[in-house]
Amino acid sequence: MSSIADHPLRYELSNELHARPFPTISAPGQALFLALKPAANAAGRDRGADMADLLRLLDRFGAPHPRAGATHYSGPIGKHMLKWESHTEFVTYTIFDIARTDRPFADDAFDIFPKDWLAGCEATRITSAVIRIERTQDTGEILARAEDWFVPESLAISRVLEDELVIAGDFRIDHSGHTRFAVFAGDTCDDRRIGRVVQRLCEIETYKSMAMLGLARVRALAPRMAQVEDKLASLSADMLRDGARPDDLLQQLLVISAELENEVAQSAFRFGATEAYEAIVSQRITILREGSFEGMQTFRDFMTRRFDPAMRTVTSSRNRLESMSNRAMRASNLLRTRVDVERSAQNQSLLESMDRRADLQLRLQHTVEGLSVVAISYYAANLVLYVLAPLREVSGIPKAVFTAAVVLVVVALVWLTLRQVRKRLTR
Repeated sequence: MSSIADHPLRYELSNELHARPFPTISAPGQALFLALKPAANAAGRDRGADMADLLRLLDRFGAPHPRAGATHYSGPIGKHMLKWESHTEFVTYTIFDIARTDRPFADDAFDIFPKDWLAGCEATRITSAVIRIERTQDTGEILARAEDWFVPESLAISRVLEDELVIAGDFRIDHSGHTRFAVFAGDTCDDRRIGRVVQRLCEIETYKSMAMLGLARVRALAPRMAQVEDKLASLSADMLRDGARPDDLLQQLLVISAELENEVAQSAFRFGATEAYEAIVSQRITILREGSFEGMQTFRDFMTRRFDPAMRTVTSSRNRLESMSNRAMRASNLLRTRVDVERSAQNQSLLESMDRRADLQLRLQHTVEGLSVVAISYYAANLVLYVLAPLREVSGIPKAVFTAAVVLVVVALVWLTLRQVRKRLTR
């Protein structure tokens, strides 16, 4: 078997499946999560800047560097552990193995990230979260803490992974600028399972925030979409109006079609990404295998009430935009057909007019040819008579008879000559 040549990417692709292991997080404690994204053209951003930010952070703690071109990294920074990942549009930092503080969700919790380092990052924050991890299975204690830490109206809480843990959060941004989550682990729950749940919470929050960018795009497009839709309806009505100028209507429709196609192209990536992020959020929640906690809303219930309507709005707007583009294209095709038919009728009329003119020209040509025969014959006959005058005097033929004979012959010859010339020219 050692003689079999491996594909150049065999090991790289296989190792990729194991490159992003779940963190191992002990309880009690807390974890900090940060997701950064450039404000514009995130997918085409300079990945070198992402790596530069990571290296600046690692250097602050004297931590080892990842390999060049890495898209993920895990390692110690000081007394804590760091997990860094680079994604299509954003990068994430998760710091865990942080000792639990007496004051939950303290304002200075994020001070582990140096302030000057945060200020030096070129990307902007898309979300950040503080995850509090406790060891308790007491229902009353969990309820009391959840009601104290979160906004009751938005609180989502559920049992997960066969009731070994309880997770809670309200998906609100607190006064410190972070989203709060809490994980209550049972005594038998190991650190790996806690790490998986914390990772899922971070992913749900991140992909939820990224998916909501699609809603922002839709809201920015909505006013212009309404204007274009009204204009499109108006132009469609004008197509049925007597006296409308198809050429003018077609030009206006082509402008609208171009604008709609441009919007479809500009929004295609964001709408596609939103659809993908929505699917990931749903999948991550499904993996948690939620169960009800004291009849309160679960994470799935929260997303169904708050998140899903926003995603349906995005889908509806995407379909509306594509439908408008198709309508404009169909209207343009109809108008183009109408213009072509009218132009064909105009061309037919023009051809008929040209036929009439050609027929008239032919008649004029025949008339001119007849006059030409007369004129040429006149001059030719005079020349012939001068040349043959001595012959007439010798022969004694009367002048009138001789002239008549010459004229007849000359006219016949001129006519035959012009006829031959015309035949040659019309071949």
